[in-house]
Amino acid sequence: MPPHPQRAKRGRDAFGPRRQAVNSGPARSRSVRTIAGHARPAIVAHADWSVDARKRWIARAVRTEGGGYKALAPEPVGDLESFFDRLAAAAGPGETVFAGFDFPLGLPARYAEAAGIRHFAPSLQQFGRGRWSKFYSPAGTSEEINLHRPFYPERPGGTRHKHLIDALGVARIDDLRRTCDQPTDLRFAASPLFWTLGSQQVGKAAISGWRDLIAPARRTRRTLRIWPFDGALPTLLDRPGIVVAETYPGEVYAHLHLRIGAANKSKRNPADRCEDAAPLLTWAAKAGIELSAALAAEIRDGFGPATDGEDRFDATVGLFGMLNVVFGRRPPGDPTDPVTRNIEGWILGLNAAHLRPRAA
Repeated sequence: MPPHPQRAKRGRDAFGPRRQAVNSGPARSRSVRTIAGHARPAIVAHADWSVDARKRWIARAVRTEGGGYKALAPEPVGDLESFFDRLAAAAGPGETVFAGFDFPLGLPARYAEAAGIRHFAPSLQQFGRGRWSKFYSPAGTSEEINLHRPFYPERPGGTRHKHLIDALGVARIDDLRRTCDQPTDLRFAASPLFWTLGSQQVGKAAISGWRDLIAPARRTRRTLRIWPFDGALPTLLDRPGIVVAETYPGEVYAHLHLRIGAANKSKRNPADRCEDAAPLLTWAAKAGIELSAALAAEIRDGFGPATDGEDRFDATVGLFGMLNVVFGRRPPGDPTDPVTRNIEGWILGLNAAHLRPRAA
C-alpha cells in the first residue's frame, strides 16, 4: 500500500525544531496569556503511546506571534533518548513545553500503601533498580507476583485477575484502579494498571513510558515536571521547562462532542473517523486554532485507511483536549487531596463530578 500523501516520514528524529510560529525572543513574552491569566506554553504536544514504536505518534501545536496556536499533522515520536531535547529545541530558550501522554502516571493508592510508597514521582527513580529491579518485568506465573514485581502476566494462558488480587493483598480488582480510572457517566472504567493482557490493558504502555522515557528524562532534566505531583498546572506552566501530564483520548471524545466512543462507533473504522471530521474542524475554528494544511487534510480524510490511522487520530484528539485546557475552556482538574496529588495522579481535564462511586 502506498504511503498516505499527508503522512509524515518515519525516522530516528521524526520531528525537529519548527520555530517560525513561536515568539523569537530569548525568553517568553509575558503578554502571551491564557484566559485564566497564565502564560501559554510555546509548544503543546500530545503523544499517542504504544509498546510498538511504529504506533507512537505525536501531534503538536506551536504558539503563534499573536498568542494563538497552529496545530500540525501527527508525526512519528522517533528516538526516545532525544525526544524531550527535540521538543525543547523547537520551543526555544526560556520557553515551556506542555507534553501529554496517554499512559498512566501514578499508582493505585492501596497498592502504594502496601508497598510503602508515599510519593509517585520520586519512586520512578527507584523502579527497575535494587529491590525494585524486577518491577518492569511482568511476572511469568502467579507465584512471581509481589509488591516489587506487580505487573502480570508475561504471556497469556491460565492467567486471571484473581492472581493479582491475591498476590498484592487487595480485596478486589477495583482496588488496583486509581480514582481517575473509575468509570464515568461518559466512559467505562480503565483497565487495572498492573494487568498486561488484552486490547484495553495499559500496563505495557506504563512500563514503556515510565522506564524508557519519563524516568530517564527525570534523572537528566532538572526542569522536567510531572503534573499534578510537582504542583498545580497553572504554576507549572508559568515556569520554563517541560511539563508532563497524563491524558486519555477516550475522555476527550465527549469533551469535543465526537461520535467516536458512542455505541457502534470505533476509532479503528476509517469511516467513523471521517464522520468526526466536522466536529473536529468546528471545534478548532471556535477555539481559534489554526490548522496546518496537512492536518486539515488528515482530519477530512479520517486519517486515512492505514492501520495507524487510529493512532494519528488519537494523537490529534489528545492535542485538542490539551489545548482546551490551555485556553481555559476546560479546567485541568488539579487535585486537592494529598493521596491523588502525591500518589495516584489525575487525567488532564477529567471532571471528578462525572466519576461513578466505587462499589461498596
